[in-house]
Amino acid sequence: MLKSYLKTAWRNTIRNRSYSLLNILGLSTGMAVALLIGMWVYKEYAYDKFLPNYKQVFQVRRNFNGNGEILNFTSVSLKLADELKAQVPEFEYVVESGGWWDAHLLMLGDKKLNMFGALLGADFLKTFEFPMLQGNAGTALKDPFSIVLTESTSKALFGNEKPMGQTIRLDNKYNVKVTGILADIPSNSTLQFKFILPFSYLESVSPDVKKYRDYSFSNNSYNIYVKLKKNITEKQVALRIKDIEKTEKGNINAMNSDVILQPLENVHLYGNYQNGKETAGFLEYVKMFGGIGILVLAIACINFVNLTTAHSEKRAREVGVRKAMGGERRDLVFQFLTESVIMTGIAFLFSIVLVAFTLPAFNALTESHMRIPYTSPLFWLTTLPLVFITALLAGSRPAFFLSGLKPVKVLKSIKAGKASVIPRKMLVILQFSCSVALIISTGVIYNQIRYAQNRPTGFQSDRLMITWTNEELRQNYTVIKNEMEAGGYSEGVTMSSSPATNINWHSDVDQWPEKKAGETIEMGTILASEDYFKTLGMTLAEGRGFHSLADTNNVVLNETAVKKMRFKNPLGQTIVFHDQKVRVIGIAKDALMLSPFSSADPTIFWYSHDPQDVMMYRLSPGVRTADAIKAIGKIFSKYDPLHPYEYQFADASYANKFNLEVLVGKLAGIFSVLAIFISCLGLFGLAAYTAEQRTKEIGIRKVLGATVSQVWFLLSKDFVGLVFISCMIASPLAFYFLQNWLQKYEYRIHIGPGPFVFAAISAILITILTISFQAIRAALVNPVDSLKTE
Repeated sequence: MLKSYLKTAWRNTIRNRSYSLLNILGLSTGMAVALLIGMWVYKEYAYDKFLPNYKQVFQVRRNFNGNGEILNFTSVSLKLADELKAQVPEFEYVVESGGWWDAHLLMLGDKKLNMFGALLGADFLKTFEFPMLQGNAGTALKDPFSIVLTESTSKALFGNEKPMGQTIRLDNKYNVKVTGILADIPSNSTLQFKFILPFSYLESVSPDVKKYRDYSFSNNSYNIYVKLKKNITEKQVALRIKDIEKTEKGNINAMNSDVILQPLENVHLYGNYQNGKETAGFLEYVKMFGGIGILVLAIACINFVNLTTAHSEKRAREVGVRKAMGGERRDLVFQFLTESVIMTGIAFLFSIVLVAFTLPAFNALTESHMRIPYTSPLFWLTTLPLVFITALLAGSRPAFFLSGLKPVKVLKSIKAGKASVIPRKMLVILQFSCSVALIISTGVIYNQIRYAQNRPTGFQSDRLMITWTNEELRQNYTVIKNEMEAGGYSEGVTMSSSPATNINWHSDVDQWPEKKAGETIEMGTILASEDYFKTLGMTLAEGRGFHSLADTNNVVLNETAVKKMRFKNPLGQTIVFHDQKVRVIGIAKDALMLSPFSSADPTIFWYSHDPQDVMMYRLSPGVRTADAIKAIGKIFSKYDPLHPYEYQFADASYANKFNLEVLVGKLAGIFSVLAIFISCLGLFGLAAYTAEQRTKEIGIRKVLGATVSQVWFLLSKDFVGLVFISCMIASPLAFYFLQNWLQKYEYRIHIGPGPFVFAAISAILITILTISFQAIRAALVNPVDSLKTE
């Protein structure tokens, strides 16, 4: 029996090639979208979950009460790490992190690699249990001058030689010994590095770091990770650690800080904290695209249902004959569901091919490294049942509709009644409502991105370049600056603790004239040298910038800081900052150094004659960019021959702040196009079916004098009306969800009618173009051919 069902199903699929092709193409496209998004969603949810005991690992964070506004920070103090070790026995391990997460020079003989490394506490490899190929996790980071390499780094340095115990030259300053080899870090790991040095290395080579352990809870420049002991929960330690900093009496910063834990499994997806509470960050987008994947697949299933039920009248006689001959309804249901399963199975195979072809482009767009997991049992155990369920859902209505036809009525008349037409129209409306909503969303997202991109940044990013320094560059900063300016390659050079597009350090202002009891302000803090404001092109609203060593105890505030401190006449005011009295000499206009979608952080610029981590320089307009970069590279190499000259443009760095929103916009645009494409496949099939059903009516109308345009209008108006209704339904729903999405942006657009009008016009025009082919084709048929069988 089953063999007969399969044979009949296959024959029907082959016999109706056009109908089958439309169904398979629409369904396979929907499945491919769902597969791509499903793989991406799985990757995002799987962040850090490859680590054993990841549920026991947490990042330590601070909630800081800034005058009633609860701010959250991942930066904490080394003193806190020691207090957690001493006072909370429920922690199995406490791991310090920080100092630098950037590129450093590894040298072995004549080999030189500039690799991204991390400084991590001695118990890191027991807390984050990355697969270790060689060495012991418990001892690999005990010696301050040891180093743990990833497998690819080890091969790049040692080739096929044994790396364990070998000595590497680090930054051409210190020798470190290889004590472990890790498997390469997966792309879905929050922490990314090519090698690890013990945190004790930083304390050995920078004695100032070690004293911070006893200094204060206020020096919040590091990160801490902890691992709970087995069977200990977060709730059991939450209250014990919350007030641990408040033991430092007299420290306003510590008295206003609550220590909290964030599960490692949430770090990637829950990046936002509002009023001190963990809220979905990137998770919002993961859910959004998960929903879009389901929507696109649903649109494809609606196509399947509509085309199959429309096509059913051709098979009505078959159903009537089979039922008249004693065929059971359940046999007919099984027959049609079998056909649905076969067609869905073929569509699934095509979708795998589509995913294989499009995956490289999708990976490039999302900066992923996904592959179709052909050998994973989980992949097949997940996808095959979903394919089967899709087949049942897509084929159930046609199966039950066809099998429910009465033999007497079917064999007398094959006309479709309202019972089949109305549901079909409702499904078309639902289908296009989803598609139109996606088009509207794409337009609003694009407008929001463009609105933020056109926002004044407060500094001039044109021709502004950024280079992260090392010790050689810092020591030779003055001569490098002089040579760049003397050669006419730059018109301004400066150093600071942060690049123009970020603030790497936040700290508290302790005292100022307008301060109220118990009040404190957390400020962005930037150490800057001479020519800082000139080089960045930042405008000073009042006062002046930094000129020389005489400015050692002078600071510049931005406008937001002045408002926070309630200064009426800020110039000349004295404030206490890091236990030092400093004088305000200038007020800088607000610059967008952090998020382009939020207001500027209150920021204090403090003069520092000591070389800092970031060198910034503006290229001279009279020199070609390529020539200037080549000449500057030679100057850098002259004073630092071991390191490659590396740089980035400030405008490119600022543009990276829009990466997430641009990605969302591109994906929404792509999926809206695919949704419309799938919907139009269905319309194309339905238009062909309608034209076929009304062939004789069209022939009679033409005999009576109807023109081609009148016939075209007759066949088109119903479909255009359905799409118009879809626009009316989609618009308020899209407005509601998009308005909620925009609320997370402090700097945002007001949704106008533009995206809605554009989406409606686009959908209606696309609909007209889609059905016009079939409508005009039907209108051009000779009425003699249409009526000759009567």
